[in-house]
Amino acid sequence: MNCPDLREGLFESFEELVEIEVCLSRAKVPENNKLLRCFQYIKMDSVSVGDYCWNGECTNCQIWYQAQNGEIKSGLACRLYVWPGMVITGLSAALKTDLAD
Repeated sequence: MNCPDLREGLFESFEELVEIEVCLSRAKVPENNKLLRCFQYIKMDSVSVGDYCWNGECTNCQIWYQAQNGEIKSGLACRLYVWPGMVITGLSAALKTDLAD
């Protein structure tokens, strides 16, 4: 599934990759994309076939992140857009499994 042709149309338009922190690990992901798509960019094979509804109903993509004011908040990766320097402090069990090395 790592073929570039299969990635065509998956991601919203982006010109550059931005760096984020995912549970103390750094990653570069496409700007202007929802976080679940960014996770798919990182681990195409496992996230693509993971147990996600992609529309906010299942909550399997729940994350905890540091808001720009420093507060820890929860959100759904399928609904939250990535921003440069984003810090993700926790992942749902499904995401932990699918993003594991």
